[in-house]
Amino acid sequence: MNVADNTLLEGVAQALRGHSLSVVVYPDEAGPEDGRARTWLRVGKGRYGRDYAAAIRGQLVPSSLGAVLAQLRQPGDAGDPPPLLITRGLSAELAQRLREQEQQFADAAGNAYLEGPGLFVYVCGRKLNERQVARRTGKGFTTSRLKVLFALICDPELAAAPYRAIAAAADVALGALPTVINELQRDGSLVVVDRRRRLNAGKRLLDEWAHDYALGLRGRTLVGRYLAEHFDGWPDWPLNPAQTRWGGEPAARLLGCALQPGMLTIYGEKLPARLVAREHLAPARPVEYEHLVELRKPFWGDVLSAGGLPQTVAPALVYADLLATGNRSCIEAAQALYDQHLARRFPPA
Repeated sequence: MNVADNTLLEGVAQALRGHSLSVVVYPDEAGPEDGRARTWLRVGKGRYGRDYAAAIRGQLVPSSLGAVLAQLRQPGDAGDPPPLLITRGLSAELAQRLREQEQQFADAAGNAYLEGPGLFVYVCGRKLNERQVARRTGKGFTTSRLKVLFALICDPELAAAPYRAIAAAADVALGALPTVINELQRDGSLVVVDRRRRLNAGKRLLDEWAHDYALGLRGRTLVGRYLAEHFDGWPDWPLNPAQTRWGGEPAARLLGCALQPGMLTIYGEKLPARLVAREHLAPARPVEYEHLVELRKPFWGDVLSAGGLPQTVAPALVYADLLATGNRSCIEAAQALYDQHLARRFPPA
């Protein structure tokens, strides 16, 4: 555990003690199966107590909620304690959504949801002060890193390709590649076997990318929001895959998920004039949330479909977009999409 995570964990433990709870933090211990270090907590009240595996996420926002839940719900070793989400500060809305998803949590402001034999705590609405709010900028959110990792997730064979090919697929400057590749090798996302780079592909990597994408890049892809007069007729809309592709909820539906889209996501530089005229698309006001189409700008270079359909973006991006909604049905659809299209290439740890 790094210094910042350790400081956050101690702050959260102190906040829990402020609720008259006993908290014991055990040091990092390597698991018997994968050798990864884990930190454990025991939280109790009187003679009752419960063990947790600390799941530290410095920042949590609505767009990253789905990815975090996907990470925490990966299969663990039999008998392992449940994960306790540890974070800096949660809004009342996020606290409520986590409780609805039955994900226990605690933050540095004193918000918490803990439930077990003889133990129930639910506190929300507390806010961090300005000093606590200071956010650490992480390397995981650099645009070049996110774009390169997305290209490798779409096409793992790119890992062994020359830098020029990776830069073209990711749409990043060639000069940025050495730094990004070195970072990915240092954190284990890339490994070198027989002098060839190889993507360390697993669900953990996929979920970490989806989380970092939601925080560091997704917001910048949004071009505009539009009202669709004929929203339900979207399957018949004339999209040219060379210029526009379905993403998010409609893409999930096309890829076999039982999901009725509530938002239509299209990736492209602009909406086709023919589509705008035929479907009577008009700019949406900020207060409008129904029958919406969102246009998002592609952030990749060479065409990356990676197992999807000609009319959809890559399943990995559809997966990330579904998780970024934080919506329960979309999170369930993301799991179904993973099972059908991604699990073979990104197996659970």
